[in-house]
Amino acid sequence: MKVAVSIPDPIFNQADALARRLGTTRSKLYARALDAYVTEHDPDEITAAINAVVDAVGDEPDEFVRASVNRQLRRVEW
Repeated sequence: MKVAVSIPDPIFNQADALARRLGTTRSKLYARALDAYVTEHDPDEITAAINAVVDAVGDEPDEFVRASVNRQLRRVEW
């Protein structure tokens, strides 16, 4: 889909230079940037990313972290 948008000159110039450096078109650069921005601000995508990390590393703290936290907690005056 074609869309007309207004972009401030400094941002346009930076994007143009980046597209040349990456060897891509401005259209592809803008599409990738907008996709990344939309994904970054989609609560469902954020939750999915967090869940993927938890699935990959697990949700059990390792023994080093557990021992370190316990040592620190014993030093705190309650």
